[in-house]
Amino acid sequence: MRIGELAARAGTTTRTLRYYESRGLLPARRDAHGHRTYDEGDLRLLAQIRTLRDFGFDLEETRPFVECLRAGHPQGDSCPASLGVYRSKLAELDALIGQLTAVRETVAGQLARAERARDELAAEALVPGGPEPVCELGGRR
Repeated sequence: MRIGELAARAGTTTRTLRYYESRGLLPARRDAHGHRTYDEGDLRLLAQIRTLRDFGFDLEETRPFVECLRAGHPQGDSCPASLGVYRSKLAELDALIGQLTAVRETVAGQLARAERARDELAAEALVPGGPEPVCELGGRR
């Protein structure tokens, strides 16, 4: 098949396919007229790349999976290098989850502190002679 058909079937653009070719992820086969030609195996490579990209893998991280498929394995993740990329990605995700958990705890603490301060101001406003509530945007209520 030609590049336009492959792009349509893979749900991508010819520009993307040329980029993948320049990065060595997609083979650069040409017919007698100089046109790029592709087969069903190339469609499988693109499906593997797209799935991994959708999961947050960068383009270079897809390389071991593509090479595994090119080596004739039925699945791109059955080779040792692919498994290594999975392990690295899991470690990266675990680190991000840890960072997000810490940020969430900080924000939850700030919210609890702000709600306590609001409640204290509201309670003081009910006391005769207590402060008048002030809107956070600068106006009086």
